[in-house]
Formats: sequence, C-alpha cells, structure tokens
Amino acid sequence: MVSFELTLMPTENKYKRLLLIILFSLFSVAAHSKDVSSNPKGIKHVIVIGIDGLSPDGIRKANTPILDKMIAGGAVKWNVRTVLPSSSSPNWASMIMGAGLEAHGILDNDWEKEEASLPPIVSGPSGLFPTIFSVIRKAKPKAEIGAVYHWDGFARLVEPESLSYHKHVDSEGGATSDFINYLEHKKPAFAFLQLDHVDGAGHGSGHGTTEYFKAVEKADSLVGIVLAGLVRANMMENTLVIITSDHGGVGYGHGGASPAEAEIAMIFYGKGSKKGYQVKQQVYTYDLAASIAFALNVTPPYAWTGRPVKSAFSGFGEPDNLWIGKEVIPSPVIHPDKYLFAQAGGLYIDQNATLKMEAVAKDSEIRYTLDGTQPNASSTLYKTPFSLDKTTVVKARSFDKAGNESLTTNAYFRIVKSKLGNGLNVRFYRGSNWTRLPDFAQLKSDKYWESFEFNLNREQILPLLSKDNSTFAVSFEGYIEIDADGEYTFYTQSDDGSQLYIDQQKVVDNNDSHGVIERSGKVTLKKGRYTIKALYFNEMGGFWLDVFYAGPGLTKQIIPANKLFLNN
Repeated sequence: MVSFELTLMPTENKYKRLLLIILFSLFSVAAHSKDVSSNPKGIKHVIVIGIDGLSPDGIRKANTPILDKMIAGGAVKWNVRTVLPSSSSPNWASMIMGAGLEAHGILDNDWEKEEASLPPIVSGPSGLFPTIFSVIRKAKPKAEIGAVYHWDGFARLVEPESLSYHKHVDSEGGATSDFINYLEHKKPAFAFLQLDHVDGAGHGSGHGTTEYFKAVEKADSLVGIVLAGLVRANMMENTLVIITSDHGGVGYGHGGASPAEAEIAMIFYGKGSKKGYQVKQQVYTYDLAASIAFALNVTPPYAWTGRPVKSAFSGFGEPDNLWIGKEVIPSPVIHPDKYLFAQAGGLYIDQNATLKMEAVAKDSEIRYTLDGTQPNASSTLYKTPFSLDKTTVVKARSFDKAGNESLTTNAYFRIVKSKLGNGLNVRFYRGSNWTRLPDFAQLKSDKYWESFEFNLNREQILPLLSKDNSTFAVSFEGYIEIDADGEYTFYTQSDDGSQLYIDQQKVVDNNDSHGVIERSGKVTLKKGRYTIKALYFNEMGGFWLDVFYAGPGLTKQIIPANKLFLNN
C-alpha cells in the first residue's frame, strides 16, 4: 500500500480534487498494468501431452473418461485453429516455436533443415527458429527439460542442446512408460510427450472408424497413466498439464482446409487452470508455446507471434478487445452421417429414404431446406424424421438462442428404381508403379461390373488386390441425362488421380498422385443425354472417388443414380 499526504495552501484548494483524481488515476493505471503483465502463481512444472491426429470429434465420440474429467476440472478450447497445411511437421513446429510457417519455414512433412526452401526468419546455433525448449533453457539455464516422442520426425524440430533428456520410442506404450520414468526421477520444469498412434489409426483405418475411436481411447488411458505418474512423483499439486494435437482428419488423411482437419482441442488442467471453463478467445496452435512461457514466467522472444491463452488460467479474464461476433456452433448431423469420405445421405434402390437429423450444439434448433438453397433462421424447423421418395439434396444448419449459427451440413439422398436401365459400366485394371493415370487403351481389364454411381466399393476392390501391391485403375462409362440447357460444372474428388469426360471432351483433370483433392471444369450442354466417362487410378494406400455436378436449377451434388444410364 502506498500512502501520501498533500499540503496545499488555501488558494490551491480549488485544485485539490483535480489533483487527487489525477494521482489516483495514475496509481490505478499502474496497478492495472501490473495485473495485466503478471503471471500465474505456483506453477513449477508444465507437462504437455501432444496426441497426433486427435480431433475434437474423437474426444466427443470415443469413451474418454480421463479427458472428460480433465475438461470438467480444467479449461478447454474446442476449436483451436491449426496452421495450413493441416499436417504434422508444420503444426508441431508451430506449437513449439510460437509462430507460423512464414516465420519458422517448416512448410510440409517433407521438410529437412538442409534442404529448406524458406529459412527461418531468425535461428539459433542449431539452425532452427527458437522453440519453447531453447527459450526456457535461456531463461532457466539449470532447468530440467525433456521430450519423449513416438514419431521420430519430431526430433528434427527441436534443438537437442536445449534438452536435458530426449528420446524416441517407437510405441505409444513404450513412449509413455519412458516419459513417466523420466518424470518420477527428474521432475522436469518442462517436458513434452508426443504420441503418434491415433494418427496411425486415422491413416490406416480412417478417421471416425471404430479403430480410430479405439486408438483415442488408448490415448485417454495413457494420459491417465501419466497423471498417475505425476501423483507418484509428488508433482501434481504444482503442475499444469496441457493436452493438445496437431490436426484432425477426413477419411484416411489430412492436410486440407476443412474444419475436420484444421481444428483441434486444447485442454488446460491442474495447477493454475480454471475449472470447468470453455475458453472464448480465439486460439491457434502456435499459441501453445506462448502459453507455456506464460505459465513458467518466461519472457517469449519478440519473433514469436503466438499469444498466451490467458483466459484458461485462474485470475485472468478474456481479452478486453476480444472480437466475438457470431460464434460458429457445431453443425447438425444428418443421418446416415458422413463416414470416411462418404457423404451424408446415401443411395436407396427401390425404397424411400428416412431423413433424420440431430442437433449437436447445446440449446439449438435445426432449420433445413430440400430445394438446394441455403437454410436460414426462417427456414423449415426440423421436428421429427420423415420420408423422402425422390432424389433430394438436404441442407441443414443449427441456430441457438444467442443468435449463433452453424455451418451448413449437406446430405445427398439418391433414390433410384432398379429396372429403368440406370447405371455405369465399370472396368477394373491391376497396375504397378503408376504415379499418373495410365493409358487405358493399352490396358486389358481384369474385372467388369455395373454400378449405379461413380463409386469405389472397398469390399469389392480389396479382394482384387495383392497384399504387396494396391495400385489399380478403374474406368466408369455410361450416359448422363441433362434436363435443362445451360452451363454445368463438374467436379471430381479423388485419392489418387482422376479425369472426367463428357462426349469425349475432357472437362475435369484431377490427375497425379495425391490425397483427396477436388478439381472442377465447366461445359455448356443442351437438354438430352451425353456420354460420360470417369478414369481413376490409385498409386497406393487409401482410395476414393466422388463425382459431383451443378447447373441450371441444380445445387452442387453427387451425380445421382437416376440421371446415369448404361445405354443411350
């Protein structure tokens, strides 16, 4: 407490009140500034557990009692935005380096320091942009700092000279055991555990599959083991634990700019964290390093652009200049829901479809359209499931009582009769060493079948492949019925390459080896039937193909089976 006295002459009394106001204002500003620049008290250790490929949906839909307990007893931000591309190296680097790609120069998973096209804007002795490890080491030269990583690629992102201990262990269980042993023996001020098996399940079995959720549940149990280790080491009372990830995923991969790939959850639990709090401030993966520095009372370097997630800590509010606007709430689910790359909705042969929707956002309602237009707050209110008897594009959004809205959920219900000549002629070709679409004129097909749509049925294709070679190609040929004159846009989404032809004219070129990428092309058509052909190849691993179109009176949609024919 600061005390002071004012001795004023009578002639100065008229200025007394003004002077007091000024002095108290100055003390108030000073006190406020001190509060803003202060740090959390009592945090002696920060432990980060980074789980590669863990999506917010993975936490919500899997059985995760440990993470659920941490969320209930800590602070969570559900939609932390990744840097792009939403892949591992750029995001692990951004998390520990407190800045984005433009600063640290780690642009993709193929990055190697000796071959980097963009050097870091500033670097240390190891040639890397400063990480949280080197920043803590500089501020606390005698601090115990360690990292254990399941993915060996993590090692090239850190400065070994800044670490007291670092080790690669090639299993999630082994990495966790080694990490706990390190915690119990060394009680580090800062330590980082990276687990890779959830990402492995996403690539191997697909995001959102039973196998993926089992991997999330395994991660949850490993987090519980780490927490138990902190208790045994008598560290839990003064330790902040942060759970984070590098990206989510779609289908068998990630790297794109969709919310499913480019949003992750971040959990703050233990010493210094708020209890049962949902962070409102916008958070990015590169804010992790700044948050760790904030917790340990370490000054971050000027080159960092990340900001600490102060509102996750007890005694700290949301930023005064927080720009909320409208919050984007979770979108509704339309059943059958999306699965891997398959769109919501589905193909129905000789039967009607049942439209069932489910709100995800708390205290929200669903508004929907069936005519291809975007739903708004005055669109039809969804109440109960109902039947669809024709091909329909369903669009739905959630609206809550605070006026917040979700993104649109699209579902494509395709309804077709089996006896009307609908379908496509499909030919399958085994291949090897292809990195682009082959010359189909030089190939002999190994299998023929008919399909109602452009579809790669895994159960049908996998038995045709050998164990050590998943390279193949498929051609789809038939006719498409166009109902109105005008300009049409056609799209292919494929993993790997594809091309689409209308009346022998190449309209879409989506060639080469890549993950799921969408490309499009335009063509002007008159009412009538035209030949349509899609060529596809898979180099290795996962495979997918969808073909969409949009045109006069047609919102973008999967080309429906009732518009495709085997013959003219």
